[in-house]
Amino acid sequence: MSEITAGKKRFVKRHLTDERPTIWIGKGGASEKLLHEIGKQLEKNKMVKVKIFKTALEETEAKPFALKIAEQTGSSLVDVRGHTFMLYRPRKK
Repeated sequence: MSEITAGKKRFVKRHLTDERPTIWIGKGGASEKLLHEIGKQLEKNKMVKVKIFKTALEETEAKPFALKIAEQTGSSLVDVRGHTFMLYRPRKK
């Protein structure tokens, strides 16, 4: 997982705050297919907004869940608000 600068965090938050989540995580959890889709969207847009349904969380909190997904996709966790989080990953050159 790469570290993200404060300026880049602000940029991502500003872009995604009014956007709707493009990925929803349900009771199936973070499957391979879901991680692949997040990776695809990060490759295309560099940032993605994800919503976690309560059924997917079970006993865990949203932040550790989001950190695990960020780690698995090689992205940076920008922000967690309730059950919604934002990820950022710069494009590969």
